[in-house]
Amino acid sequence: MKRPLLALILAQALSLTGTRLSTVAIPWLVLTTTGDPVLTGLVGLAEMLPYVLAKALGGPWVDRLGARTISLWCDLVSLAAIGIIPVLEGFDLLSLPVLLPLVAVLGMLRGPSDVAKYSLVPEVARRAGLRLERVTGTMGAVERLASTVGAAAAGALIALIGAGPALIVNAVTLALSALVVAWGLPRAASAGAAALPYRQQLREGWNFLRHDPVLMGIVIMVMITNLFDQAHAAVMLPVWVQTHGHDAALLGLLLAIMSGASIAGSLLAGATGERLPRLLVYTAAYLIVGFPRFAVFAFEAPLALIATVLVIGGFASGFLNPILSAISFERTPAALVGRVMALIGAISWGLIPFGGLVGGALIAGLGLDAALLIAGGCYLVVTLMPLALPSFRQFDRPPLNAAGEIAKE
Repeated sequence: MKRPLLALILAQALSLTGTRLSTVAIPWLVLTTTGDPVLTGLVGLAEMLPYVLAKALGGPWVDRLGARTISLWCDLVSLAAIGIIPVLEGFDLLSLPVLLPLVAVLGMLRGPSDVAKYSLVPEVARRAGLRLERVTGTMGAVERLASTVGAAAAGALIALIGAGPALIVNAVTLALSALVVAWGLPRAASAGAAALPYRQQLREGWNFLRHDPVLMGIVIMVMITNLFDQAHAAVMLPVWVQTHGHDAALLGLLLAIMSGASIAGSLLAGATGERLPRLLVYTAAYLIVGFPRFAVFAFEAPLALIATVLVIGGFASGFLNPILSAISFERTPAALVGRVMALIGAISWGLIPFGGLVGGALIAGLGLDAALLIAGGCYLVVTLMPLALPSFRQFDRPPLNAAGEIAKE
């Protein structure tokens, strides 16, 4: 059945396009009105901390109520929360104490919504008769395309009509995403998860995850690199753009260049993923996308060189999520998908809420160039983890059951 796959792709594209737009528009709104990179990072914290917590705690509810139901209702309530921001700004009622709770609500709703859509991948792949690598590669390309369109649209819309009014587009994409979810996504069964108490369900997911060395190695590495990715995207890059006399259009363009290049990487990973040496590709991709992206801004490179580095890094980054998603789904029992994927996502994103604050603090204390080099150096050290930790060597091995045989779903 191709309809669920089409619906999942379309819902994900709409939701992520709007989310990407707001992640550019809201920090830019704060930065241009306050001029304070620390306050800009604080807004990122206010959204991402509830996002991570809701993502971690929402897994059992995805298994209980079904991914479709959670995705639908979270998108609908998010629509109201994002839609009120431009209204308040229009009446000159938007202040930081008002904005912070609103972005916190957005984060709290987006966490379970993202888990729900992600958890549908194995079922959609089964119905479409496709391998996980093909579907995760396609979803990765959709994610990158949505990020590209959202970032470019954000820059253009902010320059044209302002950051607040640009968020109306985010509200429209959420409404369309909810319609697509209601139209095409399957009503998945809870696999008996509701028979267990909530805390026991949560414990089951955590116990499975913490005893899998491959998955734990992944989430720890991604958690640390995500911290510096967020510091770069949410604070360092906007500050670099502003201090060099540019506007939000260039900020959106730079983000879109990298996301656009990653589409090609995701599509290639989806088409060839089952034949690629996973560990080699994963390690090389991280090394390419990491330190050079920070250094090129610190050393005042011309825009042409910056764009080239972002294109190469973006292409490499496109291989990461398809590989990591396929490994995660392969190693997780179907009955635990909602809980385990929620925990993987939450831990991986666990330091993102602090990324903006780290970036702002480094800039305030050391200056922009030093902050970029320190963050990039830390990123480089973390990307060498696959060469040092034995657990990463199991990337290319299928999970085994208790009898030592290849596990079957």
